[in-house]
Formats: sequence, structure tokens, C-alpha cells
Amino acid sequence: MNENFLPARVHVKDDADAFQRYGEKYNAHWTPTVLELDPNGEEQWRTEGFLPLDDFLGQLMLGRAQMDFKQGKWAEAEKRFREIVEKLPNADAASEALYWTGVSKYKASHDPAALKETAKAFTTRYKDSTWAKKASIWA
Repeated sequence: MNENFLPARVHVKDDADAFQRYGEKYNAHWTPTVLELDPNGEEQWRTEGFLPLDDFLGQLMLGRAQMDFKQGKWAEAEKRFREIVEKLPNADAASEALYWTGVSKYKASHDPAALKETAKAFTTRYKDSTWAKKASIWA
């Protein structure tokens, strides 16, 4: 956590003024709202509502991986997405991470085999997920 994030907390009851100010600034109207911001304070990823630990961690990791993806850091993004699938295979974020693993690998290599490999992986894992449907075009 400390390696990739600088946690900050604004509690609705403990600091109502700050909660209102940041809620308005970031359009956050429900708790908990977890924002992943870049160094300029721009929102890059958002998770709203309570999640069990593995699902919460999966969302944080997904947001971090998406930041690398948006910056064109394909190898780093692929590594981070794959880490979710390997370390949190039952988390809600895992099927999305598998999809983006393939996309990151393709973006780095422009080799369509990366997408075909990902589509094949969905035939045995997360096959009923929305992400499997999205990857089915690559088969």
C-alpha cells in the first residue's frame, strides 16, 4: 500500500467541512469513496461503496495498473494487471485485469497473438464475465 499510495482520509463526521469541500471538488457523494489521484491531484480511478478486503485491494490495484496503461507504460501495466489475476483470482477485479493484461501485451507488441491468448484464457477462467464477452471477438 505505502509503495504505491499516499493514503489520506476525510471522515464525514470527524471533519464535515473538509468532507463537503472534497466531496464537491471530486463529485463524491457517497461513502466510502476512494479516489486514486495522480501527482497533480487529478482523479485517475474511483471506487465507491464498501467492498470486502480482496475486492477492495483488487480495485486499488486495478486503478494503479490503469494509471500505467493511460501513460503508455505497457509492460508495467501488463505486470500490474497480471498480478491481480495471480494474487487475487477470486476478486471481482480479476476478470477485468485479465482482459487488460492481454490489451497491454498487445499494445506493447502489436502482435494479435496476445489478444488470442487472452481470449483463450477466458474459455477456462471467468467465462461468464462481461470481460469474457468483450474478449470473445479476439478468438
